[in-house]
Amino acid sequence: MSRTLLSDALAIWHAGLNAVRSDQLIRESLHVEGPLLVVGDEEISLRNLRRIVVVGAGKAGAGMAAAVEEVLGPTLAEEKQLTGWINVPADCVRPLRSIRLHAARPAGVNEPTAAGAAGAMEILRRVESLAPDDLCLCLLSGGGSALLPAPVEAITLNEKLAVTRHLSAAGANIEQLNTVRKQLSRIKGGGLARACRAGRLVSLILSDVLGDPLDLIASGPTVEDSSTPEAALAVLRQFSAREADIPAAVLQWLQRPQLQRPPPPDCLITNLVIGNNATAVDAAGMEAERRGYSHAMISTRQSEGPAEEVGRHLAAMARQMRDRPGPDCLISGGEPVVRLVESSRRGQGGRNQQLALAALETFWEDGARDVAFLSGGTDGEDGPTDAAGAFFDAGTLQAARKKGLSPQEFLTRNDAYRFFQPLDALLKTGPTHTNVCDLRVVVTRQRP
Repeated sequence: MSRTLLSDALAIWHAGLNAVRSDQLIRESLHVEGPLLVVGDEEISLRNLRRIVVVGAGKAGAGMAAAVEEVLGPTLAEEKQLTGWINVPADCVRPLRSIRLHAARPAGVNEPTAAGAAGAMEILRRVESLAPDDLCLCLLSGGGSALLPAPVEAITLNEKLAVTRHLSAAGANIEQLNTVRKQLSRIKGGGLARACRAGRLVSLILSDVLGDPLDLIASGPTVEDSSTPEAALAVLRQFSAREADIPAAVLQWLQRPQLQRPPPPDCLITNLVIGNNATAVDAAGMEAERRGYSHAMISTRQSEGPAEEVGRHLAAMARQMRDRPGPDCLISGGEPVVRLVESSRRGQGGRNQQLALAALETFWEDGARDVAFLSGGTDGEDGPTDAAGAFFDAGTLQAARKKGLSPQEFLTRNDAYRFFQPLDALLKTGPTHTNVCDLRVVVTRQRP
């Protein structure tokens, strides 16, 4: 009985994932019609273009770049001297005809590296070499902030990394992280657009930030920065950064006297969101309906709170759906945060695994009868692990009891991976070449 519920939950989750495949979203947003390149609702004359150069970064970069080559085709690629450079995780690298995929960080390590910095400088060099009769296509997706490190000259990569690590461990959300990162970067916060010398700059964006704020997705390389050094300092104060080991150079840079804002870019810019969390939630809902469920759907438009709180809230909703008339399936999208314990106690896991374990703990006495629960990151990466998330049903709880596993012990040390691993309850997808935050699915069998 519960296996059927769990198989339904997995199928519903994968339907949501398939709807945000990066290659598919590119083909839906970009196509050639005779002498025109159609981008969304805009038309660009190909006759007037000398070159097309593709740049960008993100976990979906490989799929997006391959689809761009497919849409343009070999003849147009040769005619327009198509080249490109995309910073991606190492496990996403594969050979393409014209666009280079550059390994900017190791798989599963969502932090900036020297290789990423070298790639970011190459991207800046390429866009600076363009001319008014060129088109620059920028492909951006989640993970782009870590994959595009270009610190300002006054700050080293290691100093910037120390700030990011402190904020992440303290539970800062993506908006807070990117508010700080933009102020410490040459390429984020519109820096790529200011460096670009092409006549047209078109960014195709796969959003991993709830609500789709363009200046925060990949830290907005092609969007004018609306934040300020004061806002970045406020984030650091909120998370007690002054009391932590934050490099003095970072604080000195943010406190420097402000000169006038940089001039706006010279090129004509289009920023187009081609997919987001709501896209995945909607598609999952259609699959739930196809399978006979009466579903409710929520795609959160702002960052959520702690993963444990979100997991317990979803578990309470699952119990209510099971025990009362109404919907019997809940599909939700969002992105919670995890506050990490000190490294000496810290285990292995990620926000989806932590969320699922908190939900499982809520059902510990109940047994999760007639319930299946799944939480997974659409990028296939959940924290520094090889899992996208985790799932459970009544059988999972029974197996955990037999093995003597205590969910509370694993929760308190951020060790959800090692709880779910011996239960074969980790969701493993490998690289998905997309990223639109997290997708959670709860299915229930209602009691008479």
